[in-house]
Amino acid sequence: MTITKNTIVTLDCRLSETSGNLLEDSQELIYLHGGYGQIFKPLEEALEGKKVGDTFRVEIPAAEAFGEFDANLVLTESLDELPEEIKVGMEIDGYIEENPDDTVLYVVTAIADGHATLDANHPLAGKNLVFEGRVEEIVEVSEEAVQEILEHAHDEDHH
Repeated sequence: MTITKNTIVTLDCRLSETSGNLLEDSQELIYLHGGYGQIFKPLEEALEGKKVGDTFRVEIPAAEAFGEFDANLVLTESLDELPEEIKVGMEIDGYIEENPDDTVLYVVTAIADGHATLDANHPLAGKNLVFEGRVEEIVEVSEEAVQEILEHAHDEDHH
């Protein structure tokens, strides 16, 4: 059986930067194949037609992965305006002035001189990524099952 539209695919996957820096070693990734936006498009395209046991290696530039690093998403705030228990690595909900209705997640990246640096970029923003691994399992699913999976994924996005 090969990877085609409406198959659930299980991958054993490693994620690294094109520089060779390993980000995640041997992660299981399960997704619904067929252009549903569950994985990055270049990766999905490379997996089309593969069989169990096949290996893959796909390079994805930052712009097509988690986006370029955006310096506008980095803020410095006075500690007076932030929770007292703030520490580096903590996540804080906030918003961007241009669009106060959209909440964004900031990560505290530094604390110094009475100020904290907050970064709303995805941790992998600006990184050119390499996905490599092996196809472990391919399961065909019915149209009904596909709809259930998509509805469930849609519900998860809005919680």
